[in-house]
Amino acid sequence: MNADVTVDHTAEVSPWNDTTASVAARVDALIDAMTLREKTAQLYGVWVGASDEGGEVAPHQHDMEEAVDLDALLPTGLGQLTRPFGTVPVDPALGALSLARTQARITATNRFGIPALAHDECLAGFAAWGATAYPVPLSWGATFDPDTVGRMASAIGRDMRAVGVHQGLAPVLDVVRDARWGRVEETIGEDPYLVGTIGTAYVRGLESAGIVATLKHFVGYSASRAGRNLAPSSMGPRERADILLPPFEMAIREGGARSVMNAYTDTDGVPSAADEELLTGLLRDTWGFDGTVVADYFAIAFLKTLHGVAAEWADAAGLALRAGVDVELPGVKTYGAPLAEAVADGRVPETLVDRALRRTLTQKARLGLLDPDWNPLPAALEGADLDDPAALRGRIDLDSPANRALARTVAEEAVVLLSNDGTLPLARPRRIALLGPNADEAVAVLGCYSFPQHIGVRYPGTPHGIELPTLRVALAAEFPDARITFARGTGVDDGDLTGLPEAVRVAREADIALVVLGDRAGLFGRGTSGEGCDVETLALPGAQQRLLDALLDLGTPLVTVLLAGRPYSLGRAVEESAAIVQSFFPGEEGTHAIAGVLSGRVNPSGRLPVGVPRGPGSQPATYLGAKLAHAGEVSSIDPTPAFPFGHGLSYTRFDWTDLSVDDQEAPTDGEFTLTFTVRNTGGRSGTEVVQLYLHDPVASVVQPVQRLVGYARVDLEPGEARRLRVTVPADLASFTGRDGRRVVEPGALELRLAASSADPRLTARVALTGVERHLDHTRRLRSVVEQEPAARARAE
Repeated sequence: MNADVTVDHTAEVSPWNDTTASVAARVDALIDAMTLREKTAQLYGVWVGASDEGGEVAPHQHDMEEAVDLDALLPTGLGQLTRPFGTVPVDPALGALSLARTQARITATNRFGIPALAHDECLAGFAAWGATAYPVPLSWGATFDPDTVGRMASAIGRDMRAVGVHQGLAPVLDVVRDARWGRVEETIGEDPYLVGTIGTAYVRGLESAGIVATLKHFVGYSASRAGRNLAPSSMGPRERADILLPPFEMAIREGGARSVMNAYTDTDGVPSAADEELLTGLLRDTWGFDGTVVADYFAIAFLKTLHGVAAEWADAAGLALRAGVDVELPGVKTYGAPLAEAVADGRVPETLVDRALRRTLTQKARLGLLDPDWNPLPAALEGADLDDPAALRGRIDLDSPANRALARTVAEEAVVLLSNDGTLPLARPRRIALLGPNADEAVAVLGCYSFPQHIGVRYPGTPHGIELPTLRVALAAEFPDARITFARGTGVDDGDLTGLPEAVRVAREADIALVVLGDRAGLFGRGTSGEGCDVETLALPGAQQRLLDALLDLGTPLVTVLLAGRPYSLGRAVEESAAIVQSFFPGEEGTHAIAGVLSGRVNPSGRLPVGVPRGPGSQPATYLGAKLAHAGEVSSIDPTPAFPFGHGLSYTRFDWTDLSVDDQEAPTDGEFTLTFTVRNTGGRSGTEVVQLYLHDPVASVVQPVQRLVGYARVDLEPGEARRLRVTVPADLASFTGRDGRRVVEPGALELRLAASSADPRLTARVALTGVERHLDHTRRLRSVVEQEPAARARAE
């Protein structure tokens, strides 16, 4: 190993490096030995970019930051390295060497030899050049498959660890409240149970690979007014407690997440970064969370610049530290000199610094960063000639065949067939018209936190680093005997209609027309979906609806395909399109998945994690509304979706029969057990997604008409049947009562086994008996679904 990545392990072992001692004793010894400036240095990071030549990382400048002088900073230490791979395009092996050399310098420069904790984004895969671009989280929700999402997260985590990263900023556990919000693509859906179970599986997978999972954004970001990014939140305490908080609670209790990131928004005038009741009272004192709270980028500075609750940087630092924010990200703005000066002159107690420091050092100790034999060089580079960058290039593969196979599995499970008049699957068409702005666009499958769309757009001419076949290419491979004619028609959002006549002509001459519409992911208005790309209505961007309507006027059967980051109103297409296929930014293997659904090679099994609106202006609306939030005679606005939450079609048919309930009454601390049979009555294998909804007809506070409390994917061959047994704890009927405490009330309930939120198949009418019961954070959080082995149905 070269000297520039070598850490001296010959010195006498200090108490904080003694692995025979408890973590707490090691951390206490280290804190006792540190000066104030050494303490605060562990509470901030530096935004850097790795070197594509294998040299040390270089500080990344942002308009919120002043220039960073590493020579001045490093002698006191450094808490975090921000996005070494997610800032500039860099070969993974050379980026790993660059990070290792920087870590060696950091440990050699500070007197305790403490390395930095390196974090990066992993919202839809490791956001590094050349890393697999998996489907976005909204597609994870569409799979209704926690196990596969967990396997994907494990793969992402292994790739991150392979290059020296310790922490991933994912998953997003915000529950969609308004689909106009630009970050809908980053969410898992509009139901807290779905978000919680899928998100928890992702956390488990990431943590199993040794990566610290960071839950975001805590809490209320998705409830901002009018769907505007960073806008104040209008949520009340029950919406917060019953819809927005449960996914975070599940991911902490069941997933073991070791980090939480605060939300940018304020709730009733209190910014999350300064909310002590939230970040300390609830998160730590009630839920028992013992990890680190990290600031969303610049969130502490925003207390001064955007929220106006702090006059100076030191005031902002004091508010955040007191609330419970342990680490300032992405750089050093308030927790550096301003915080140290505020502690020195008595404005901020040093005990608050020590509290945050203890949490950050505990995390580093548990990651092995304080161990005497810690090595900055990742295993993938051991034995390599580190002085020959050209030989290292390509040594680490972050887009392996196994990764791509997993990405395709997730993409295939996430494709949702919204409607079909029998046109799909396509039966060897001779002439296919392929139309629309996303039909021949490589990056149409990527969300805004993919590397090509997040970083690569700033480096024009740089290759994507991964293969991104367009749908045009995938269809040519899927239908090799067909003549495919392409016409763009219009752009995603340019409003240009000059290509419309050509698109109409091409469609008129074809046997089948496919129009591929949707979004272009970007940041802060540079796209139609993504962070800061909020919209006023859910009409298709640009002139896409004009193109769609013109094609519907023809006699050629039209299949509408969506590559999008949010659901859109589709106008006439809901009734007039021969079929509609919805995909939410399905990643690098997404076009193969869509082509497979169109040909029938893949039997679609995706289900909507968000409803598709009938009209463009009925937001905000989700299926989780109370009775007055649904259609009725008291309003001329009908928010009923064109396609509801949980909806999705298959190329086979399923029957649900033989429901039995063990006991129709249970005490308020008991449970119900339901058994029923699902049978594949069609001619091909397929997957049914069984969903369980709870309806509480009478409660002491207004409740949603129904809410998801369980689900399962059921794989069946033609003619096969499977008996399912579902155990539903009474705890899942709980809600926040009038006194602010969670309660289970006695009374009648309906448990609806359904194919979607609008398609109940079997209903169990049950009742809770006994006394009203109050619950705490130890309550049961999920149903249990057990599947008996499939049995061949008897011939009729």
